[in-house]
Amino acid sequence: MREATAGAEAPLAIVAREWTRIGATGFGGPPAHIALLRKLVVDREGWMDHHAFEDANAACSLLPGPSSTQLAIFCAYRVAGWPGAIVGGLGFIVPAVVLILALSVVFLSGSPPDWIRGAGAGAGAAVAAVAVRAGIDLLRPSFARARAEGGALVRWGAYGAAGGVAAATIGPWLVLVLLGCGTVELLIRRAAAGVGTPSAPALLALPKAALAGGLRDLAPLAPFAIVTTGTVGDLVWTALKVGALSFGGGFVIVPLMQGDAVHVYHWMTNAEFLNAVALGQVTPGPVVATVAAVGYGAYGIGGGLLAALVAFLPSFSFILLGGGRFERLRGNPLARGFLAGAGPAAIGAILGSAIPLAAALTEPWQFLVLAAAAVALLLARRGVVPVLLGAGAVGVVVALAGGALP
Repeated sequence: MREATAGAEAPLAIVAREWTRIGATGFGGPPAHIALLRKLVVDREGWMDHHAFEDANAACSLLPGPSSTQLAIFCAYRVAGWPGAIVGGLGFIVPAVVLILALSVVFLSGSPPDWIRGAGAGAGAAVAAVAVRAGIDLLRPSFARARAEGGALVRWGAYGAAGGVAAATIGPWLVLVLLGCGTVELLIRRAAAGVGTPSAPALLALPKAALAGGLRDLAPLAPFAIVTTGTVGDLVWTALKVGALSFGGGFVIVPLMQGDAVHVYHWMTNAEFLNAVALGQVTPGPVVATVAAVGYGAYGIGGGLLAALVAFLPSFSFILLGGGRFERLRGNPLARGFLAGAGPAAIGAILGSAIPLAAALTEPWQFLVLAAAAVALLLARRGVVPVLLGAGAVGVVVALAGGALP
């Protein structure tokens, strides 16, 4: 494996231009982002060879948080050092955050026109089908890896079931299930290898209270809140879970956020949360930018920016602090063992999140839209963005025809 070293092969102006272009045109989620990055840094510019790129992609998949964002930051680090990582990472992330916040102002504040409400209700109705599609797409390769390992298949199923049940029932505590499944699998593998068992990860004792208490001086943001019962520290904790404690793909953030945003702190209604998820799917760039909509629901524009900062900061930290040791993560047995447990649980959580997402629908026509979206996504294998846009168009028609809106 080739050692990762920061280089100086590209001027910062080019990094800013190219990574912003990918962030602004990268519709389709992580697969599209990875393809665009590979085309740029391997095929077109030759800044990295294909082995180094694949190693970096595999290493990012072992980290918590948004893997395509981490890959974008790492590629920028490889071609322009730590300044490139910052410039390229911001170029990749900022377009999505700006778009999400701009659309949040339209969809989530005040009393938007009925056609806007209809568009949100229509697109939001299809979100549960998008969750199932995202889970199934991750399920196949994960199952193949578990089956290749023989005895791990039963545990794989148990972890997936645990994640699914947790997402459907105890969303705010899902992160503990993900960490628990990863820890159990890590301990099992170490025991099978005859290695002493380590102490439980410090993450399990992450002091939420300390996070909240240390940030209470940010309370002046409160006048900009739309609806809130939680503190700024609670928003920071929610965003931190999204950016630093999520495993298994971008859509796992949905059950991590829904419990806090809707049921615990009441920053958003179910309908508004569905709108926020739909906005994150139809905009380019990283899906994790959806957390900015949750932050907006809690504390307006300031809350959206804060939530995005907290959610994406761990991705920069992993790459910048890891430096030349980053690519070695792919061969790290501890990381691979932990992900072998947390990964299936996250996939189960994505599938399980479809239950509360569907249960949030209130109008009969929304269930018809959900059924049509399920057929389009799961049977016809249509793209997520066109399906969501089509569902939103149906909602506009319903609104203009005087139909009931949530």
